[in-house]
Amino acid sequence: MRTIKGPGLFLAQFIGTDAPFDSWHNITRWAAECGYAGVQVPTNDPRILDLDKAAASRDWCSEWAGQGSQNGVVVTELSTHLQGQLVAVHPAYDAMFDGFAAPEVRGNPAARQEWAVDQMKKALTASKHLGLTAMVTFSGALAWPYVYPWPQRPAGLVEEAFDELARRWRPLLDHADSCGVDLCFEIHPGEDLHDGDTFEMFLERIDNHPRAKMLYDPSHYVLQQLDYLDHLDIYAERIGMFHVKDAEFNPTGRKGVYGGYQPWLKRAGRFRSPGDGQVDFGAIFSKFAEMNFDGWAVVEWECCLKHPEDGAREGAEFVKNHIIRVTEKAFDDFAAGATDRAANRALLGLDR
Repeated sequence: MRTIKGPGLFLAQFIGTDAPFDSWHNITRWAAECGYAGVQVPTNDPRILDLDKAAASRDWCSEWAGQGSQNGVVVTELSTHLQGQLVAVHPAYDAMFDGFAAPEVRGNPAARQEWAVDQMKKALTASKHLGLTAMVTFSGALAWPYVYPWPQRPAGLVEEAFDELARRWRPLLDHADSCGVDLCFEIHPGEDLHDGDTFEMFLERIDNHPRAKMLYDPSHYVLQQLDYLDHLDIYAERIGMFHVKDAEFNPTGRKGVYGGYQPWLKRAGRFRSPGDGQVDFGAIFSKFAEMNFDGWAVVEWECCLKHPEDGAREGAEFVKNHIIRVTEKAFDDFAAGATDRAANRALLGLDR
């Protein structure tokens, strides 16, 4: 068995205009001071990572990552959530997602998609240059506006959406394979890949591509009321990354899974800092140990109540306290005897 790595911190929710969140040097030093050993890095902010330079130069990547190492953290993975979202956008979301793209392609869905695909390829190449073996992304969505079957969905609508999703992602998965990098889709509401069934529909259309993996985040399963422990048992071989994020689901007579259009504070399902919600992380870390998972436990801070800096510092300690250093021997080895085939056959009464 192998011991999970950690703690890591996803930087996306912390990047800002003020120190120590305004530069790669400052934010990595801050993360190390919080107790983190690694950072997961978004690729959409040049203050933190210049993606063009990272894709063009292994030497540049080495120097950039080296600065983080000098400050006390390694790079766990790169993130392309926003670019992946733009690989597949239903027209209903064009205006809302346009802000994720470069200014020159906004208002032009075809150009925006082409830009997003190029960004994905660059991030995969940068991952290769950094010696990383996994990258997280969103799948985007074409069918999501029709997630609830009313009005009744026309026959073939969802199938056509997933056929197209597979057509768009297959070349990127092949590029990921050439880079030696697993493409880990965060299973997330708002994406066409939002639960196990949809992930399997996608896998079927990409011929079970070996580079198509999942990022496991139990908070999204709590909010969907999906069995997040059974999910680990079912998809153990396809889980390539792990976000440590907590959540709670407290339905009332007024609201449930859909949330009643309420802000996060007033929803039945709410994200919480690690340890403040309902997720059984003790069971999750035990399962990851059983699964022989040797990736990173990465804190993604999202909480409707707690200050992010408090959540970050507490999250590092929370992960440290949950990591199971796996045993190298069985607890009853002290009572074991030497291997003796003749004795074993005698015990079974086979040589009488």
